[in-house]
Amino acid sequence: MRNSLELAVNALKHFQLTGILRGCSPYGNGHINDTFCAITEEESGVVHRYILQALNQNVFKQPDKVMENIAAVIEHLHTKTDDPRAVMSLVPTTDGQVFYLDETGVFWRLYDFVEGSLCLERPESNEDFYQSALAFGRFQRDLSDFPAEKLNETIVNFHNTPVRYQNFLAAVKADKMGRAKDVQKEIDFIIERAAFYSVLMDANKNGVLPLRVSHNDTKINNVLLDENTRSALCVIDLDTIMPGFSVTDFGDSIRFGASTAAEDEKDLDKVWMDISLFETYAKGFLDGCGGSLPREEIMLLPEGAKMMTIECGMRFLADYLEGDTYFRIHYPTQNLDRCRTQLKLVADMESKWEQMKDIVAKQ
Repeated sequence: MRNSLELAVNALKHFQLTGILRGCSPYGNGHINDTFCAITEEESGVVHRYILQALNQNVFKQPDKVMENIAAVIEHLHTKTDDPRAVMSLVPTTDGQVFYLDETGVFWRLYDFVEGSLCLERPESNEDFYQSALAFGRFQRDLSDFPAEKLNETIVNFHNTPVRYQNFLAAVKADKMGRAKDVQKEIDFIIERAAFYSVLMDANKNGVLPLRVSHNDTKINNVLLDENTRSALCVIDLDTIMPGFSVTDFGDSIRFGASTAAEDEKDLDKVWMDISLFETYAKGFLDGCGGSLPREEIMLLPEGAKMMTIECGMRFLADYLEGDTYFRIHYPTQNLDRCRTQLKLVADMESKWEQMKDIVAKQ
């Protein structure tokens, strides 16, 4: 671990805990931040649990800006509900701040533990997928009156696909590893769709697609469900909250959750977009939005799904061409396999385009 248990226990001394600290141990299986579960006990015997995290500053270069975004969004969300489990709650430091910077330069934050919750790595039923969509739709609804432009852009051009495409072309031209000759089919597939990459940015410039608060990592494992009813409780992992588009949040969920195969599946015959899962998610997302999205924005949801998928595909391929320096790999061609699944999904979406459009039109 990058941060020891000793550092974690020391950090806890600087937060406004309720009761006496009784334990602290590593928690969860996240790959970015170091996470711990802390337990305290009051004199009356009441026990409290907390989630303590050390921010990964290799990923988040401006942790103070990340925490500014999170604190502002959480504060706003708390004005929308009286349910303590519907929004994460930050525990302030002893001097009233939203994070603690220790003597080693590590940023720490503390959340109240959401009791009675369940976190899934993948949906176990269509209803789980619907509930995930419902949660992210409500997230959009409850933040529809939040001024997104006030948020910090902590990762510049994160979903600016035209910029991602230029980066891809640069990687192809440089061909650092001499791999381009073996992936010309994939390169051509991406270049052939160049005219599509500006669709969302143009819609924004034309006033059709407004800037909104975007989560930017809308997988089901970033939604907590009630462990008994499996109904959606709240959205978690707010590190990548930035100004962005509702349709890219929707699209990332489709890219990952409506695929019939793993992201690095080698057998492309197993890879397609399940149209029934697309419909399930579209219904849940728009049910959650509760009418907060105008019609013209809703009609761009298929474009969001295709854009996020092709963008990820070109990023995987660019990383492969550059020597696999960004995405973690476990075998030499994993980024190429990831790229190929995304391109297969894009091709399948194109074959189902009218169905996708009809589905969102009738919601």
